Amino acid sequence: MNALAATSRNFRHASRLLGLDSKVEKSLLIPFREIKVECTIPKDDGTLVSYVGFRVQHDNARGPMKGGIRYHPEVDPDEVNALAQLMTWKSAVADIPYGGAKGGIGCNPGDLSKSELERLTRVFTQKIHDLIGVHTDVPAPDMGTNAQTMAWILDEYSKFHGHSPAVVTGKPIDLGGSLGREAATGRGVVFATEALLAEHGKSIKDLTFAIQGFGNVGSWAAKLIHERGGKVIAVSDITGAVKNPNGIDIPELLRHKETTGSLKDFQGAESMDANELLIHKCDVLIPCALGGVLNRENAADVKAKFIIEAANHPTDPEADEILAKKGVVVLPDIYANSGGVTVSYFEWVQNIQGFMWDEQQVNNTLQNYMTRAFHNIKSMCQTHDCNLRMGAFTLGVSRVARATLLRGWEA
Repeated sequence: MNALAATSRNFRHASRLLGLDSKVEKSLLIPFREIKVECTIPKDDGTLVSYVGFRVQHDNARGPMKGGIRYHPEVDPDEVNALAQLMTWKSAVADIPYGGAKGGIGCNPGDLSKSELERLTRVFTQKIHDLIGVHTDVPAPDMGTNAQTMAWILDEYSKFHGHSPAVVTGKPIDLGGSLGREAATGRGVVFATEALLAEHGKSIKDLTFAIQGFGNVGSWAAKLIHERGGKVIAVSDITGAVKNPNGIDIPELLRHKETTGSLKDFQGAESMDANELLIHKCDVLIPCALGGVLNRENAADVKAKFIIEAANHPTDPEADEILAKKGVVVLPDIYANSGGVTVSYFEWVQNIQGFMWDEQQVNNTLQNYMTRAFHNIKSMCQTHDCNLRMGAFTLGVSRVARATLLRGWEA
């Protein structure tokens, strides 16, 4: 099941539990605006090349729309629609005053030089500058984009609208980026894990962890779990997978990956089949990479008691049912990986105030938000007698529906 079908299914299930009016349900599903633009740039050799850029703005009932911009050859309109919708519910679950959006350009950033990427980003910004804005739609980095991309968008947007650091988040620190943003998603995953484990009378230091994906999110989560005394016994990424039943020395593994660019040949652990990681014996499994990795083929073999969805949509609905029957507790992506958008919100707040926070304040405030959101989800689970995924969806959807009705959606 693709991301759009799964997100829409979860939304419909939540709206049934909430008893939403079918007209409200339909209005919440339809995006507020979809933008598609042509971006033609001269390549370094002087030839012209055209790309298609787009932005899906899903909902603005609770505030400006928010979501990433990805540069990827297969930017699929359906997937972007699903991710924009997911951002709406995710912001509402985290209780930050945003709606959802998502966008991108269908290109392969690896094939473009830095100056070509800059030209492409500036042309895209020229085409959408009057449809984004500090109080309208605030982009952020995603697959294939980074802080530098945000810096170019900020500069190009500011030519039209005056200096506007709050128009994008995930910026370089020197241009108004927030301290703690780099680690935010991984740190949020750890705060979410702590909140869930506390509910079950457990703590990180007593448990074993397997982490799939060792990019930004996976490596920060591993580092912070290791610092808290948790035992990370298996790690994988696209370069390979390693395991050590006594716990991997994460700082050493990070150094090894930094120097060699790979997990292979790491002295402090033995190599393993990367596909085996998801069914490796551990207490807590954290998928931090791609969507759809837990499916009906492997779900029955999962040995973890807890799954923390740091990736977007790692568990297929079929796998969800199998895991539920086995008594595995799944902490849903819509909550577990919301640390990134929460600290993006802090960055936006700091830019609007023109007053920057120290890193301790960022991290402490993030912990407050993640812990409070978990308790709000739990109370929805009790009210509607449902699992954590539906608890999170009913929480998010009910907040957006309330805001929509209060604003007078039929007007």
